[in-house]
Amino acid sequence: MPEAAQRFRALHQRTGLFVMPNPWDAGTARLLADLGFEAIATSSAALAWTLARVDATGAVTRDDAISHARILAEASGLPVNGDFESGYGATPGEVGETIRRTIDVGVAGCSVEDKDQGTGGLYPLDEALRRFSAAKEAAIKSGSDFVLTGRCEVFLAKFQGDPLGEAVRRLKAYEAAGADVVYAPGVTTEDEVRAIVDAVKVPVNVIGGLGGISNDIRALEKLGVKRISIGSGLAKVALGAFLKAAQGLADRKVAFDGAAQSSTLNGAFGRPRDGDDD
Repeated sequence: MPEAAQRFRALHQRTGLFVMPNPWDAGTARLLADLGFEAIATSSAALAWTLARVDATGAVTRDDAISHARILAEASGLPVNGDFESGYGATPGEVGETIRRTIDVGVAGCSVEDKDQGTGGLYPLDEALRRFSAAKEAAIKSGSDFVLTGRCEVFLAKFQGDPLGEAVRRLKAYEAAGADVVYAPGVTTEDEVRAIVDAVKVPVNVIGGLGGISNDIRALEKLGVKRISIGSGLAKVALGAFLKAAQGLADRKVAFDGAAQSSTLNGAFGRPRDGDDD
């Protein structure tokens, strides 16, 4: 999918906001494409759960994550943004290698987090910038339109102080280092979103579904947000419905309310994707 990165970048350059949902396997990726979404993203948590592993503990490897992103891209035909946590490497060089391998398999973009998975806190900003810069260098050397997102985890990490102020400081630094998009997952108020949008000139991503203004896509668009991702939200909805139905079976009750129809699923999977041979 050599043109995937170009298509993905174009979504960030046009007027208005776009929603980038997060499937967890080939089937859900294809269903999202069938519904008309123009880009999708992986979710580290959703991937971990499909493998019966715990998220954000190192239980999912770089090979797992890159292979998974490739499967979603091939199944959907859509640009895929990779949730590759902190770059799957202890050193800037290893982070750069993650980006090189990601581009080689046709993934359109990814984010680089500044959370130290070992400590649960943030990398010092100078170290976070070295790691991000290694990713940016790899993207530039590839010659592709790969979209690199600078991601600040302050709202989700161990941190003492002013999280919004720290998020703005770091996202501005990532923008200066060449981020195409910036992202601070966990913002839920209008003031938080406005402060980040006003602080940078590059597109801003917000994760939807966390409550507050993050649930209001129209309000986020009015504030100037360019991209909405959903993280593990759809996977949680699906697994919640699965557990509810399965618990019913354990209690000797059959209740499949809201189940998709076989005709709907077979219809989606039977239709050729755009670009497929007839």
